[in-house]
Amino acid sequence: MESARVIARLTRIVGDVDTAEELAQDAFATALEKWRGEGVPANPAAWLHKTAHFLAVDRVRRRDTQRSKYREVAAREPAAVELDLDADLADDLLGLIFMVCHPILAPDARSALILKLVCGLSTDEVARAFLAPETTVAQRIVRAKKTLSAAGIRFELPPENERPARLDAVREVVYLLFNEGHTATSGDQLVRHDLAAEALRLGRMLAALAPRDPETLGLLALMELQASRLAARTAADGSAVLLMDQDRSRWDQLLIRRGLALLDQVDALGGNAGAYALQAAIAACHARARTPEETDWQRITALYDGLAQISPSPVVDLNRAVATAQAFGPEAGLAIVRQLQELASMRSYHLLPAVAGDLLCRSGDHVAAREEFLRAASLTRNNQERSTLQGRAADCAAGHA
Repeated sequence: MESARVIARLTRIVGDVDTAEELAQDAFATALEKWRGEGVPANPAAWLHKTAHFLAVDRVRRRDTQRSKYREVAAREPAAVELDLDADLADDLLGLIFMVCHPILAPDARSALILKLVCGLSTDEVARAFLAPETTVAQRIVRAKKTLSAAGIRFELPPENERPARLDAVREVVYLLFNEGHTATSGDQLVRHDLAAEALRLGRMLAALAPRDPETLGLLALMELQASRLAARTAADGSAVLLMDQDRSRWDQLLIRRGLALLDQVDALGGNAGAYALQAAIAACHARARTPEETDWQRITALYDGLAQISPSPVVDLNRAVATAQAFGPEAGLAIVRQLQELASMRSYHLLPAVAGDLLCRSGDHVAAREEFLRAASLTRNNQERSTLQGRAADCAAGHA
């Protein structure tokens, strides 16, 4: 998460994303070298930001001493830089998101760029998030940077009358960031609490900027409700705990109350619920159930049906398959899954065989379920998810699932 903050601050100073990324890499390389010999400083984040600031000043001086940016930056006293890591840098990050969410960029380009810059994903991981070839996503990111640079898009929070044109994209980016925290694309951790917390903070700042926008409030409600379950998503050894098996006493009741209160605000504003508000309503069904058996799966299925109408996607349909199976039996869910298995875009999406395995297991076909779980395990890049899926495959082989 610190990488994204450093890039955001550097972008404000040097004015373009490519140079900011390069300087951030230099700052982290300097840190590795210094800290290896001198030890880690008391405040590593502040050290990184000050080092990055010095590097940026030096780069601006060398790049063009005639430019006004030099005069602005060089006139400052770097040593006197005060860093408020809880507020000031979060503002920088939100400013970076608004900059990248400029209407000049296509939606897929800005989302890919943000996943790389803010979430810190590799190009390969971004490609997996979009269910697209890596070369396509790499070209998309390069073109997006060039477009921003050529157009001279400024790093700033746009005036209030210009924000609505970017809000859809900003919301999408904040939720992508939260999702990466909720389930990490790769690595040894299932949950990245730092990313989820940052997304929540950005979501709260965004809601303060747009307090009467139902979808922004819906997004924040969704994140508050999903964040309430993060502590229960993993066992002591870091392994995944499925929703129906979670210890609900570990769910954060304060976050649940905040999420439900935000949904009440959305209802009070009137109008048809948008995609985020519908997803928040689904999350609220889980939050209100004191036990797994009390979950209102028929309502959840109806909400997914509505979501598929206004925001159709294979991933929404996959979630709808899960809810449908819970409400009406595994065969009903498998009927939806089989349609998704025909889509080329879903062939490398590990959650499709994971869901197929679960439904086949529940229908009694343990042999086919084992194959699906093994396929899902081979596709995921997250080590904890892989371990869980391999465990379920082993259960199927033993006939205990």
